[in-house]
Amino acid sequence: MALELLNRELTPEANQAPAPIPESGDVFGRIGSLETRLARNDREIDAAQSVRFRVFAEEMHAKLSPEAMARRRDFDKYDEFCDHLLVVDNAIEGEIEDQIVGTYRLLRQEVAMANGGFYSASEYDIEPLLARHPDKQFMELGRSCVLPQHRTKRTVELLWQGNWSYSVKHGMGAMFGCASFSGTNPQEHALALSFLHHTVLGKEEWAVSALPELYTNMDLMPFDDINARRAVTTLPPLIKGYLRLGAMVGNGAVIDHAFNTTDVLIVLPIASISERYVAHYGADANRFATKSGDPI
Repeated sequence: MALELLNRELTPEANQAPAPIPESGDVFGRIGSLETRLARNDREIDAAQSVRFRVFAEEMHAKLSPEAMARRRDFDKYDEFCDHLLVVDNAIEGEIEDQIVGTYRLLRQEVAMANGGFYSASEYDIEPLLARHPDKQFMELGRSCVLPQHRTKRTVELLWQGNWSYSVKHGMGAMFGCASFSGTNPQEHALALSFLHHTVLGKEEWAVSALPELYTNMDLMPFDDINARRAVTTLPPLIKGYLRLGAMVGNGAVIDHAFNTTDVLIVLPIASISERYVAHYGADANRFATKSGDPI
């Protein structure tokens, strides 16, 4: 019942025919004036870090390092070897710094292992999860954000088109990453956290737990006391989007005082993505792709 509610809430549009796969270029998809692609140079990565600063520090009041506050950029050591997915609005006049309206940070397992591991490992014990799936390559999603005035269905769809295209291109077997509730008091999100714990907790081969010293109980309400319809409405849009695709959550939340959030770990096996959404985005990731020379 709970996942039926999620699926009814967003039905993929049926009136937009899939466009052809790009013959060249690096654009993963386009809708109107928006396009999604990877950052091409340090300047674009810097612009993505600026978008992150505006969302995390200015809007969400994250406590970043003095250097980050001085530079007005959200950055860390992972930025050096991650790929940075962008949503660019070409209708905005100005330089690329003005046109980037959303971003995601993508980290493939082989790259993570060559550079000290995944960011999520600072909050969750992911090593057993990786060890149980030696035949799969994992991809970490992080630092997701969209500027307030661009938080529309089109922008979110393009971010997911970019994630899906990237995962197909690199042969990924599963995605994971931390998603956040605003604030550091889990009781304020008791309904949502309990709903996640009781309905989509990863088990057996997909089980993963918060680090013991950071573990915060998510089982704050008995299952019989949970109103599923109301719980769904309290979930952050990003988490709802993950669940629609078939994601699970890790055991335990983590309080991130620096970012002023309560984090949960999302685990999304590629094979679990709903057939309806594979049809929407395209099994070969061509749902919103266009030829490089086509008009926007």
